[in-house]
Amino acid sequence: MAQRLPPVDAVVIGFGWTGAIMAQELTDAGLNVLALERGAWRDTPTDFAPTFAQDELRYYFRHALFEKLAHETLTIRNNPGQTALPMRRLGSFLPGTNVGGAGVHWNGQTWRFLPSDFVARSHNLQRYGASALPADMTIQDWGVTYDELEPHYDRFEYLCGISGKAGNLNGAIQEGGNPFEGPRKREYPNPPMAMTLPPTLFAEAARSLGYHPFPQPSANMSRAYTNPLGVQLGPCTYCGFCEKFACGNYSKASAQTTILPVLMRKPNFTLRTESEVIKINLDSTGKRAVSVSYVDASGKEYEQPADLILLTAYILHNVRLLLVSGIGKPYDPVSGQGVIGKNYAYQITSSVNVFYDDKILNPFIGAGAHGMLVDEFNGDNFDHSGLGFIGGGFIGIVQTGARPIETHPVPDGTPHWGSAWKKAVAQNYLKSTSVATHGAVMSHRTNYLDLDPTYRDVYGRPLMRMTFDFTDNEHRMSDYLTDKAAEIARAMKPREIKVNKRKGSWDVVPYQTTHNTGGAIMGTDPATSAVNRYLQSWDVPNLFVFGASAFPQNPGYNPTGTVGALTYWAAEAIRTRYLKAPGPLA
Repeated sequence: MAQRLPPVDAVVIGFGWTGAIMAQELTDAGLNVLALERGAWRDTPTDFAPTFAQDELRYYFRHALFEKLAHETLTIRNNPGQTALPMRRLGSFLPGTNVGGAGVHWNGQTWRFLPSDFVARSHNLQRYGASALPADMTIQDWGVTYDELEPHYDRFEYLCGISGKAGNLNGAIQEGGNPFEGPRKREYPNPPMAMTLPPTLFAEAARSLGYHPFPQPSANMSRAYTNPLGVQLGPCTYCGFCEKFACGNYSKASAQTTILPVLMRKPNFTLRTESEVIKINLDSTGKRAVSVSYVDASGKEYEQPADLILLTAYILHNVRLLLVSGIGKPYDPVSGQGVIGKNYAYQITSSVNVFYDDKILNPFIGAGAHGMLVDEFNGDNFDHSGLGFIGGGFIGIVQTGARPIETHPVPDGTPHWGSAWKKAVAQNYLKSTSVATHGAVMSHRTNYLDLDPTYRDVYGRPLMRMTFDFTDNEHRMSDYLTDKAAEIARAMKPREIKVNKRKGSWDVVPYQTTHNTGGAIMGTDPATSAVNRYLQSWDVPNLFVFGASAFPQNPGYNPTGTVGALTYWAAEAIRTRYLKAPGPLA
């Protein structure tokens, strides 16, 4: 029998970026807020101090910062005709765990989506006609526009101290920034990071081809910074251990380095760690969430009543918790009906290795978002007529730091093992770099999330089942981007290049990105979306669902900047409208 606890005003499920932002906003509004985090407490000086060795074996290969699949996993298949099998080892994506979530080990690449990204369906229909969208492509408009989100992008960027260069200030294109971005009201809070040689060479080559290179917007600090909450961050040391690692220098924005020093001192905020929510409980009508059930580290079950429930976990856990709680109609790929699990999407990447004889590139120097990029082939920044695909992505060199166990660049024709391979790695490590593409994935009817009929977790709940593969749209788009990347790589005047196109089905084994999206998508019609434009459940109005699970499809950028903007957008609606008159906001 679960022990029933005294009620609170709001309960937050999952305590990473979105959970911390919402707890900060609602405690400021005077609510008593409880956050439930299934992982353990961790903070920068205790767990990520500069004296800790950034051990590749511990943090990347042995997954010290990531979700433990022995406790919870999901099953994977490429299409509905296959039998899904459990993911037993982390590979393609790396969900975080413990306080701070994946925001602890992210790179810090922080984007605003393009204005056209938010109206992907109507924009592409208007520009290219119905024939441009295949029958099984299920892309949708978001129900919110770039202009509505602009002030909330700004809040997140100033919270994090993003380093960058504006490309469009109030409609005026700025030299050195991204000329394709939507208009912003003010500059980034910090200037761009200093560039090492590989991004500089990329920018020179791209410029020679008529493109407009610009610095990667970065949550790695280019200088000391104090954010609007009064929390101080220090300048990045370019150590090369952002991606898949925690920062001990207070140089990378995370919940720990931007919000928690303020939030944890508030008397109306409580955090309970090692408390895994297993179900959201509804009243007899099924239209109101009354409590959540959770299990602590000793295995004891509790029921926590709350007036307002905020689902702020990672996208896969958000969707699974909705499904096991019976909230919303599960998606059926055959009929196309239902909304929970619909429009799962990912990201598609490729690369071109560049090898020199006459340049020492020092690839071990880097940061998670340290690079130069071009955006000419992202979103609908270029004419797609006759290309056979929609969408796009950015191209560039982001020098995250070539960790030695993980990084062994070798030219074509090199043996895969043995003394010749070792010799090639030694000869090329300091003289090579990589031009990367980072592309969109459009949503399709047969890419979705549901509950596995066979496998269950320790609590008896069905595991999440992921059905996903790249489609012809993604392969054509990625090939197009890769050809453009190769063009720029050749203009860098190297000894040789090695083109690595994306081939075949999506494979869960090699790391690609942790940018899972969809499954609880936002929109303006409850028949085709799980949450409304304010991230409020259509079915249960006192439940809000945050994060990239709301994305109807995945644009070509990294998702975190838009996740932050949507969180502030929803927080404003809750504070100014919902708390005054609880009920549906749309």
